[in-house]
Amino acid sequence: MLDLNSDKSIYIQISDTIENEILKGNLKEDDRSPSTNEFAKIYKINPATAGKGLNILVEEEILYKKRGIGMFVAKGARDKILKKRQEAFFKETIPELIREAKMLEVKDSEIIKVIENYNGGEG
Repeated sequence: MLDLNSDKSIYIQISDTIENEILKGNLKEDDRSPSTNEFAKIYKINPATAGKGLNILVEEEILYKKRGIGMFVAKGARDKILKKRQEAFFKETIPELIREAKMLEVKDSEIIKVIENYNGGEG
């Protein structure tokens, strides 16, 4: 679901949405991706904005185009997304977590305990 009030650009949200669907297994290799026009109609956005989000994924070889048919999930797309997001996680998320923990004087052992006991909210 796109958040039209978010600080994150709509076209980035579109590419993130497709990546998330691939990671969840809802879109598999060679499955057809929602089209530019489908995104534009559903979210009432400019087709060029939707196209920009899809083209990012084409450039990253996560989607590929079949002329006149649409865009499809490329072979190895899930692994590419995992690698990209893991790198961002370790480069951006973890350092921010550590900075915040230090500022709040949270001990390393407390963070480790929370991580080890975390069940993702799944019972």
